[in-house]
Amino acid sequence: MRVDAHQHFWDLSLAGYDWPTPDLTAIYRSFRPLDLQPLLAANGIDGTVLVQTRPSIVENFYLTDLAARHPFILGVVGWVDLAEREAAIRIAKWAEQDKFKGVRPMLQGLDDDRWILQPKLEPAIRALIEHGLTFDALILPRHLPHLAVFARRYPELPIVIDHAAKPDIANQHIDPWREDVAALADLPNVHCKLSGLVTEAATDWHTDHLRPYCEHLLSTFGPQRLIWGSDWPVLRLAGDYARWCSTTDELLATLLPDQRAAILGDNAVAFYRLGTTTPDTTKA
Repeated sequence: MRVDAHQHFWDLSLAGYDWPTPDLTAIYRSFRPLDLQPLLAANGIDGTVLVQTRPSIVENFYLTDLAARHPFILGVVGWVDLAEREAAIRIAKWAEQDKFKGVRPMLQGLDDDRWILQPKLEPAIRALIEHGLTFDALILPRHLPHLAVFARRYPELPIVIDHAAKPDIANQHIDPWREDVAALADLPNVHCKLSGLVTEAATDWHTDHLRPYCEHLLSTFGPQRLIWGSDWPVLRLAGDYARWCSTTDELLATLLPDQRAAILGDNAVAFYRLGTTTPDTTKA
């Protein structure tokens, strides 16, 4: 089974979008399931994980409604304000939705790089653990040391780093990203998405620009904790779906078939518990 573990939909006719902005002409329009389905079919993708783009509870209703109506959406990563007083209650409620698999606070856009380490988030994080939900970390390289502290604090929480924390591929800067990624890879509850790399590269990117970063992810997380995704339609800023699929095949060409299968689908199924219901750990 091949799974795109990171894709988005948005409808700009709805209120609440401050991104994408009009200058991003390749993605400044609505993107809906019928736009993606032909790309999935053409590239042999069996299902997807749909990830939030707005920091709003309204987004959860929009995404879970799409997931209920489109079987290829295997799971949803939504949004909850982890700092609000009722966060744990909200998380418990969303966990009742079978396809609601985790949350993604948009850490990259917050003023405080240490936001995730606030003590007041404790009830919300404990609720994620209790209800079997996951944590997508949308971060930049400067957040990696803080995420490591967070991940050590909550070893029971399944964490995945979105887009490998967006290293500066355009300028071929790999340090200190390389060292900080390795430190996180030492923690068994942390996974990493092989996604979003091309939008961090120069406009004339080719596979060899991405290779040092991919090889480092493979050497640290290994095939067992890397999860492939497209980041479509954001991907359109730097390439198309078919090119990213073929680039992935090049980057993973030296791996054994079962290792490629793990990265391209099996790991996503296991991490997000796709095709299963969220366990109710509140009952004996």
